[in-house]
Amino acid sequence: MSHTVTTLFSGLGIGAVVHELDKDPRGLDMERDLARRLGRNPPVPAVFIGGKLVGCTDRIISLHLGGKLEPMLKAAGAMRV
Repeated sequence: MSHTVTTLFSGLGIGAVVHELDKDPRGLDMERDLARRLGRNPPVPAVFIGGKLVGCTDRIISLHLGGKLEPMLKAAGAMRV
């Protein structure tokens, strides 16, 4: 996960789980799938919230600035209400 997203989540009290694709034997296949789903290459970092693909760093920051990230995190049970 990018330093920006890690710092943002930490500031919100979120303990993010990071999955390093380069350390996973299926990482290349996962990276290809993410590239297809996100329409960008490289597709990482890709952020999932509540098991749903949300997007990359720019999408997370946009949601945060628009006031939509915290409600999404709360709905996923990642933040206290």
